[in-house]
This record gives sequence, C-alpha cells and structure tokens, in this order.
Amino acid sequence: MSEQIEPQQQDPNSGESQPSEAASAQDVPPDRLAIDPASAHFDADTLRRGIGIRFKGTVRSNVEEYCISEGWVRVQAGKTMDRRGRPLTIRLGGPVEAWYEDLGDGAPVARKG
Repeated sequence: MSEQIEPQQQDPNSGESQPSEAASAQDVPPDRLAIDPASAHFDADTLRRGIGIRFKGTVRSNVEEYCISEGWVRVQAGKTMDRRGRPLTIRLGGPVEAWYEDLGDGAPVARKG
C-alpha cells in the first residue's frame, strides 16, 4: 500500500515546511520601539518578549529607543538627568538590527533593506 501525504505548505526545492507569512511577521520586531512609557512608540507586550539590538555590528543593551528604517538608536548620555528626572539621551546614527530574544539564536532579524 502506498502512504497518503497530507498537503502542507512545502518548499518544492527542499521539501521543508515553510512558515506562513503571518507567523513570520509576528516574529520580527517593530521598526521603531521605545522603553519610555510616555512615548508614542512604547509597547509593553513587545518589550516583555525581550528585544536584542545590534548597532554598527555590536550588540547593545543600553538602547532607550531605536528606528531601523531611519538608522538610529537613542542611548543615555552618562548619568545626566533633565529637570524632570528623565535621563538625557543622545541619538546615534548607523545600521540597526533588532530581533526577539525569546526565539533563540535562529530568530529572524529586522534590518533595513
């Protein structure tokens, strides 16, 4: 008897299952994100998952805000605070890459291009 194979989304070249576009879109971090709750780009659920940031080829853990499409990150400028008690930040330009840390080493990376 021959075996019946149920139809799945498979790549015709490799025969491996391919993730749907909706699932892969959820696995890529947003283009812009901030850790300041007062910002319009703040998203608590996304931050809870953990975001990894690579700026100019170096993994950074001190990023306050980033924008992949515009190519910049905002980092704290030392221990200096403004008059409202918030840290002063500096905007640095260069290539930015972001990924969800909860997906492990093979996580899809969001980058410009």
